[in-house]
Amino acid sequence: MKVPFLDLSRAHRGLRDEILASFAATYDAGRFCLGADVTAFEQDFAQAVGAPEAIGVGNGTAALHLVARALDIGPGDDVVVPAFTFIASAWTASFVGARPVFCDVDSRTYNATAETIAAALTSKTKAIVVVHLFGQAADMDPILTLAQQHGIPVIEDCAQAHLTTYHGRPVGTMGVAGTFSFYPTKNLGGVGEGGAVVSTDARLMDRVRLLRVHGSNVRYQHDAVGYNYRMEGLQAGALRVKLSHLDRWTALRRSHAERYREGITLSDTILPQPAPWGDSVYHQFTLLHPRRDALRQHLSDHGVGTDLIYPRALHQQPCFQDVGPADGTLPVAEELARTCLSVPIFPELSEAELDHVIATINHFPG
Repeated sequence: MKVPFLDLSRAHRGLRDEILASFAATYDAGRFCLGADVTAFEQDFAQAVGAPEAIGVGNGTAALHLVARALDIGPGDDVVVPAFTFIASAWTASFVGARPVFCDVDSRTYNATAETIAAALTSKTKAIVVVHLFGQAADMDPILTLAQQHGIPVIEDCAQAHLTTYHGRPVGTMGVAGTFSFYPTKNLGGVGEGGAVVSTDARLMDRVRLLRVHGSNVRYQHDAVGYNYRMEGLQAGALRVKLSHLDRWTALRRSHAERYREGITLSDTILPQPAPWGDSVYHQFTLLHPRRDALRQHLSDHGVGTDLIYPRALHQQPCFQDVGPADGTLPVAEELARTCLSVPIFPELSEAELDHVIATINHFPG
């Protein structure tokens, strides 16, 4: 049996008529850049994630850039970023000329903690980026307490955490702002690029909205150096269709994860576990194994797709060699990069496919 790591076509086949109908409505009305479709999606998404408002943008990286600009982060500032995440989290600093300062992460949740962040603070720290990695919320209360003590805003990177909650509170609504990605592979993915910013700070949102469209609220009057970071109407229409299915898809991801936890018994394997403050939405199901590469090859030999997310910590990336720190200084992030292996977790997996993944892992020769 072959089990793909991800097969977007399964969901898209079932949604084809709905999404094409949304495209036709947008096409016929000519609402291609922003417009009524984007406004409607912004309202629906804000309600879904418990935010007072949302601003749709071109992608999740743009969302981080806009928040950094709205907070006036720039040259001479430091931004604390977890070392085990996708590189866009670090662009929050780099895109505005600031320095990313990488912190270690927790070995159980893979997220930054108040302790690892505190170790990375400097006299120039202007913001903290907290990533809710793989759909598991970081332990926010201690982080927010630490940030408040130092007067530093917290930016929540929720690119993989649509509908994740922390003690019942939606992620993205606890820091100064939350950013989301709608890249096609995300739990809520478009049929192209997309992203959003949410916040309870109306002034920050006004600034983001200004910067999103060339620094202009009045046509041909530009009050700031801004960007062309608009969300497209076609993407908004497709995302509105998909948003109506997100609760069901999330329940399936959680069910698949529980099946993996109950069934995988391979020795020396560390499986992701729900944190006491809230269950993950399982954008990824990433296990750890000391012979990761051999296990991956074994799975491939038996038709199971996998991925390495992420095989290199951010402070080990070539583009950050002049930033540091040196190898060996963030041991948990480096160990995760050496041992992580992500297995299929998308909602449309069949019971037979899940059983095949589990059996293949358990029959890995010791």
